[in-house]
Amino acid sequence: MIRTAIIGVGNCASSLVQGIHYCRTKGDSAVGVPFPKLGPYSAGDIEIVAAFDIDGRKVGKDLSEAVFAEPNCTTIFQPALPKMNVAVGRGPNLDGMTAFLGNQPPHRSFVPSTAAELSAADVVAALKAAGTEVVINFLPVGSQQATEFYAGCALEAGAAFVNAIPVFLASNATWANAFRQRGLPILGDDFKAQVGATILHRTLAHLFDMRGAVLDRSYQLNVGGNTDFLNMMDHNRLLSKRESKTEAVQSALENRLSDENVRIGPSDYVPWLNDQKVGYVRLEGRLLGGVPMSIEVRLSVEDSPNAAAMAMTAIRCARIARDRKLSGAIWEASAFLFKHPPRQVPDDEGQRLLVDFAEGRL
Repeated sequence: MIRTAIIGVGNCASSLVQGIHYCRTKGDSAVGVPFPKLGPYSAGDIEIVAAFDIDGRKVGKDLSEAVFAEPNCTTIFQPALPKMNVAVGRGPNLDGMTAFLGNQPPHRSFVPSTAAELSAADVVAALKAAGTEVVINFLPVGSQQATEFYAGCALEAGAAFVNAIPVFLASNATWANAFRQRGLPILGDDFKAQVGATILHRTLAHLFDMRGAVLDRSYQLNVGGNTDFLNMMDHNRLLSKRESKTEAVQSALENRLSDENVRIGPSDYVPWLNDQKVGYVRLEGRLLGGVPMSIEVRLSVEDSPNAAAMAMTAIRCARIARDRKLSGAIWEASAFLFKHPPRQVPDDEGQRLLVDFAEGRL
């Protein structure tokens, strides 16, 4: 089993926990599982042994209950979760939420926990006591301080780190070196969802180059109704997300677009969409003779299962890296899974690298 701790018990954590038990229940008949077997590990081999949050409706609860607590709103596809005997710990607030969460209807608003915040030493002790091997970060976009706090705790606890969000750690030389010096792997940053707006946008952008057309300008505008979209109404928290998504698309092009000709990122919060994300992608370019053409695509997808599928892959890659005593940023596994990896490669090459890494061919 891969002993894993979750930071942030939101919608992505809910989909991950459901997904693990779904894979255990369905076995080979499980639908939509990328890389059913990676090295010696299947998705059902992941075991959640610790979790941390700051919402009073989740802190202190067994994780099997907490993943369904408000304001979580993702699809429930595995409702019969067994008791996990993992009580959600009370992490520090730091920058893990915004004022936007305090001005919503009761089922949407943040309910601060009255429990005492855990110190770094407390979190490290909890991770060690649980025998944690991998820590996965599902904090809200823009949680720079909180992400660095937990990354530091993972270092002290001797755990690998998977960074699901656009706070740049694996792609930051200082943090990558910190994990390397401790002999621990780190994967990241910011999941490229299973079939999401970014992978779709990259594929369409690459199509222009592959077919000899010229791409002149493009946008990707996303709306959603989960708490991450609500948090991103604070545009100061959105800067790294825009950078991550934009770089993911720009890196797929032979000739980068100028800044004024590309606009990519979340654009609004629509409460009744819940965990559904709707992405609008437009590409404008020219064919033979400079004849103009354009493509418009509308993508609708449940946001959190889309990320959890990649999380199940990344956690297994982190354990494989630990098994092989690899350390620092594991770029070969990160390139396919994340929008802002340490090194960008085309997606078909990224898939090959990930499989070769998992099978020990690298």
